[in-house]
Amino acid sequence: MSSKKSATAKKAQKAAAQKATERKDAARKAAERPDAGAAKASGGADAAPAGPRPVRLTAAALLAAAEGVVLLGFGVYVLIMGLAGDPESPQQAEMLGVTVLALALLPLLAARGLWLRRRWSRGPAMITQLMALPVAWTLLQNGGGLIAAGVATAVAALAVLVLLINPTATEALGIGPRDA
Repeated sequence: MSSKKSATAKKAQKAAAQKATERKDAARKAAERPDAGAAKASGGADAAPAGPRPVRLTAAALLAAAEGVVLLGFGVYVLIMGLAGDPESPQQAEMLGVTVLALALLPLLAARGLWLRRRWSRGPAMITQLMALPVAWTLLQNGGGLIAAGVATAVAALAVLVLLINPTATEALGIGPRDA
């Protein structure tokens, strides 16, 4: 049994050494590329790509920021009403306010990342929009004045999704086909 373990351990060590060698070779090749020095000098993979920000990316950032500001305002309102108002359950109102305030951070951070053209920001921005669609549907189903809020939420979410899927926006964020 111990000979099987040692043979397996030797194979694993050999595979790990081979992967380390491959990584070193890849790093050496990357350092030899003429554009590698510029990427390192500008801050690496998370640096903003050069050139002007596309209008579509700017629009997506502004819409995501607007959604975050609306959520922030709603969270502050619910928190204040929970503390100063007369809700049925002050604890639930306060917890809802704190939760909405925390949820407002996601679109605000994503909007800031989009504005600064950070590639990581596309994922949180798209997730926020996908989460907004069921909220819009629920608002539409409740009728009354909530229909307008539901339509606005759905239109904003779909607009940001379309803007972020656009090839111009993905290229501006440095997201593109991987080199083979």
